[in-house]
Amino acid sequence: MSSKLIAPSILAADFANLQRDIEMVNNSEADWFHIDIMDGVFVPNISFGMPVLKAISKHANKTIDVHLMIVDPDRYIKTFAKLGSNILTVHYEACTHLHRTLQAIKSEGMKAGVALNPHTNINVLEDTINDIDLVCVMSVNPGFGGQSFIENTYSKVAKLKELITQKGASTLIEIDGGVTDKNAKALVDVGADVLVAGSYVFKSDNQTQTIKDLRGIANS
Repeated sequence: MSSKLIAPSILAADFANLQRDIEMVNNSEADWFHIDIMDGVFVPNISFGMPVLKAISKHANKTIDVHLMIVDPDRYIKTFAKLGSNILTVHYEACTHLHRTLQAIKSEGMKAGVALNPHTNINVLEDTINDIDLVCVMSVNPGFGGQSFIENTYSKVAKLKELITQKGASTLIEIDGGVTDKNAKALVDVGADVLVAGSYVFKSDNQTQTIKDLRGIANS
């Protein structure tokens, strides 16, 4: 069994002390940086754009996992590759030609991810699962951090795991939203590979220890 990964969500970091928080993640047992890009159109919030990602890339020395919550993501695929993204995740709901978008991401040398909103059934990925490196299952409605976890996520992850196995794909399953020490083990048990944790990590008193504990739970 490959080890389960922890990806702190930079959206929950302290933007006035961003470099400090990036160094904390660098020096912790976290595996990836999870970075949410929101446009205020696809989701009702605006996060940060290219200059901030550029600054993060300069200091981060782990995998940069970029989650685009934007309309028409195709316009920016080349830009995000140049900015140092290792994984680029687009929303199924924002892509008219998903297969073409996935190919475009891969042709820029990045791994291709697809995110699904809570109401989107995993069946929509049946025809593309072998082209997808990572599926990001939204366990909260996208747009804001700190929301509570949607319980239906467990059965959704189990179904997705079944589809991946059935198709012989090597797709990773990432969970984004409301992940804590209370649900981490149950998520891994149904098939999760990567846990995104935002508020749970950054609002804790000892962030490094929280990451270490979460990784321990996920891999226990």
